[in-house]
Amino acid sequence: MSERAFALTDPGGAGHTGSVGTSSLALSIDPKPSDARVSSGGGVPTPTSSSSRLSPPPTFDHVYEQTFDFAWRSARRLGVPASAVDDVVQDAFLVVHRRLPTFEGRSSIKTWVFGILLRVVSDHRRTLRRKGGLSELPHEDVLNGLGESPMESLEQRQAAALLHALLDELEDEKRAVFVLAELEELAAPEIAEMLAIPVNTVYSRLRSAREAFERALARHRARERGGLDRARVKERP
Repeated sequence: MSERAFALTDPGGAGHTGSVGTSSLALSIDPKPSDARVSSGGGVPTPTSSSSRLSPPPTFDHVYEQTFDFAWRSARRLGVPASAVDDVVQDAFLVVHRRLPTFEGRSSIKTWVFGILLRVVSDHRRTLRRKGGLSELPHEDVLNGLGESPMESLEQRQAAALLHALLDELEDEKRAVFVLAELEELAAPEIAEMLAIPVNTVYSRLRSAREAFERALARHRARERGGLDRARVKERP
């Protein structure tokens, strides 16, 4: 996208900034450590025989250290409520620990972990849908410490809430591609590998996701303008 003024920034990350749309609003999000990939619609890469492995699998401690930040952010951005992210990520790493001896190195460890995380996130969201409890704004505790002043902290909480609310309006498959491309700034071939879909499908879903995100943002701004107009009318003598 040529003009990216709607900046979506990870304060806990290494300076990654993905941006979408035409707003000057900067959204600081996900105060947990950052570097994530997230998706929907892909499967977990399934290793085959151990005889084809070129080198021993990495240790669990190494995998955890290298991918935890990414996994936490990905789970949150894929729609796991803030109050449940820690549990979901823990469940995912339990699977990682159990399956790590079978990892063959045919994909990056990050891609492999993401496939596992995606399955766990999908199961969790499916359960929440059945219970009717999928929507939740970022938890106050999760967002504590953002900003250097109470006003900045409030603005960042509001920005994070808006970002996640807009992401919630995207279909799961489009949301995954949007998060990976716009927030993680990954290339289409890498996203295709992570989601186990063709590259052309990545481009198609990303285009649709951007359009849906822009429409959701426009609706939010219209509601804000309507609220301000009503407030001004009430203030008139």
